[in-house]
Amino acid sequence: MKFKKAVLIKIADTHFDPKSWDKINALVERKVSLAIDDPKLKDELKDCDCLLLGFQVPVGEDILNAAPNLKYIGILATAYGTVNLAAANKRNIPVCNLGGYSTESVAEFVITAILHEVRSIAEGLKRAESGNYSFEGIRARELKNSNFGVIGLGNIGNRVAELAAGFGANVSYWSHTKKKSLFKYRELEDLLSNCSFISVNVAEVKETIGLLNAKNLPLIKSDSVLISTVPPPIINTDALVARLSKNDITFVFDHPDEMPKEELAKLTKLKNCVIYPPIAFLSDEARIAKQEIFIGNMTQFIEGKTPKNKVN
Repeated sequence: MKFKKAVLIKIADTHFDPKSWDKINALVERKVSLAIDDPKLKDELKDCDCLLLGFQVPVGEDILNAAPNLKYIGILATAYGTVNLAAANKRNIPVCNLGGYSTESVAEFVITAILHEVRSIAEGLKRAESGNYSFEGIRARELKNSNFGVIGLGNIGNRVAELAAGFGANVSYWSHTKKKSLFKYRELEDLLSNCSFISVNVAEVKETIGLLNAKNLPLIKSDSVLISTVPPPIINTDALVARLSKNDITFVFDHPDEMPKEELAKLTKLKNCVIYPPIAFLSDEARIAKQEIFIGNMTQFIEGKTPKNKVN
């Protein structure tokens, strides 16, 4: 069995290695690549039974109504908040993501980025490159014995917690539901007000949009580091800017490409806001896992199995 026609949206040739494309081609009789705003999209969806999506592609009732033969949706990303899961459920269409493919990569980035800030790595390199080898005036802190909070104890959040604990931090977490975990559960307000390092790792769903806002961001104590590797809507930008304007905490994030320019401009003006390109997920190992999981989901569905990464 093969998919008769796959429509690919926001998936480029460079997203897969040649061997992986060969595997995908073996699973579909025909594939068409389009942009989400392509005027031909609705026509191409009419006889499509497989919809393959890149990062943050919006799929609502309009797209699903245009694809009456659709049987499967695959997302080349972990985030799935832009797909209307309820509408897909109503049509018995499984939606599959890449949960777990970049767990190690993102978790290691979180710890690395925090250490980069608290160990004054940039300042040290700047001095050395200019021939100044003095350590005078450089401040550094350790993770050991610090209070480290994780918001969202999914795959990535749990791995961040493990790594932080490996440095000797006192790790606690908040999640919508308490987990069977070695780590201490705290209410969100308690975590924000007591932790010096806070990693945001929740998925973008309706319930998490604006999770950090004008009510709870002011609770973050002075000298803290807040790091987010999740989509921007999780944190209210105006409330974040208000908290950062006190200039006593540091905010680190890696999703500027997903923010409207006017929203991003509010953050780029602040010296205590550290902005990376979207690189947390990048590693050689994650790239391989990403392709294998994506193709594996498709294969499992064709074989009549429930894909391991089905999210609805």
